[in-house]
Amino acid sequence: MKNIIVTIAILILSQTKSLSQKYDIIETFYKADTSHKVFVNNEALNVERWDTLAQPKFWREVMDLPSDSCIINIAATRQILGRDSFVAWKKQTEPEKGAYKDSVRKMYNLADTVKIYVTSGKNHFYNVEKVMPSISRAVDIFQQYGTDPWYAQAILLIESPGKIAYSSVGAYGPFQLMKSVAKDHGLIVNSKVDERKDFEKSAMGASSLLRKTCIPEARRILRKHEIAFNEQDLWFRLFVLHIYHAGAGNVQGLMSSIKPTEGGQSLITTMWQSEWGGFKNASQNYSQVALAALFRLNELIYSSCDAVFSCSPEESAVVD
Repeated sequence: MKNIIVTIAILILSQTKSLSQKYDIIETFYKADTSHKVFVNNEALNVERWDTLAQPKFWREVMDLPSDSCIINIAATRQILGRDSFVAWKKQTEPEKGAYKDSVRKMYNLADTVKIYVTSGKNHFYNVEKVMPSISRAVDIFQQYGTDPWYAQAILLIESPGKIAYSSVGAYGPFQLMKSVAKDHGLIVNSKVDERKDFEKSAMGASSLLRKTCIPEARRILRKHEIAFNEQDLWFRLFVLHIYHAGAGNVQGLMSSIKPTEGGQSLITTMWQSEWGGFKNASQNYSQVALAALFRLNELIYSSCDAVFSCSPEESAVVD
């Protein structure tokens, strides 16, 4: 059986080598149905110790909790202070909710100005297992269009994961594209046809948006602030995600406000605690949620598959 798996790995490697010249792609194999799936390697998550940060830890817990539970936390840092019933929380009046938050501040000796959030569980929404089969398709499409497939993986995990639904602002489809953006990037959206719901069309539009707008804008903004970057660095990719979500104008305004002198993890964590224009709580959360989902994806990959092969051209196929 091992020889068969190695043979399959070599065949897959030869087929994907031309598409993985720039990206660290891994292939997973499942004996039960002899299937394989493609993902982008997320080794930097642990190597760079993003797993030690409070924000992704917080969102991991949110993703595991049912909707009738909630987490009491400090808004700026996402430090978890306690857990409670979200059903009971919603039944309270606004004055009662205010009094509850005051009691939390008093219990933890926090200043009156410290903002307290009550965040409900979202295990019904963030279903990473359900998204996994579609990631391989998206990675392939992004590579065909010359766009870093890491973004396909991250965005699918957090934007309407495993379902097709409208956002509160009208974004739609697997990659949650706005109507005007979708049209600008080649999709048909009118009263009769909405190609945003088509997986391949949506992936094509998202890859075009990233390649033609988000990534070039990230380069421009960082160069303006004389910040060095490598486009495969995790922090750069997270920076691009913020542009995908909030728009280049809001990210540029935020950067001018915080005046960073370097990139890296410190820039991203500063963005998590800063506001400007339309860059507010939802925008701060965006890359935090992406990190949490990617941690969950990694756990599932290495706990459920029977073999993992590196498809990076610099390495030979390895059976774990």
